[in-house]
Amino acid sequence: MAETVFDNLDEVRAAVGRHLGYSDWLEVDQAQVDLFAEATGDEQWIHVDPERAKDGPFGGTIAHGYLTLSLSNFFLPQIVEVRGVSLGVNYGVNKVRFPAPVPVGSRLRGGAVLTAVEPIPGGVQTVMTITIEIEGATKPACVIESLSRYLA
Repeated sequence: MAETVFDNLDEVRAAVGRHLGYSDWLEVDQAQVDLFAEATGDEQWIHVDPERAKDGPFGGTIAHGYLTLSLSNFFLPQIVEVRGVSLGVNYGVNKVRFPAPVPVGSRLRGGAVLTAVEPIPGGVQTVMTITIEIEGATKPACVIESLSRYLA
């Protein structure tokens, strides 16, 4: 179950500025990185060649930035659920940053703040700032200004 559950759009509107909680931790392993590389065609050695990457700038393989970004779709349902709507959809992002690389074997989790809620025909559009943290690191792996639409 999500950490924050809204029963209706009025509760969503009233929560602007609120931290919505955190997801569970997820370990990023080499198999996941390799599958992402195969799916996207981004098979750069810093992601898929552990032997060569030992001597690279990160001391080992790292997850793709876009893999880290895509995990927001895994983390967000653990953080927030909106009930009393007919549909919730990912509408895109305003801004994405990758402040720190994600070494393979790292554990990640997402946290979210409801930054804004705007009316749209039939519902609302939300802006949630999702921060994907690396366990034990001082900088986050990814910060996303994520847009979602919820229709009544």
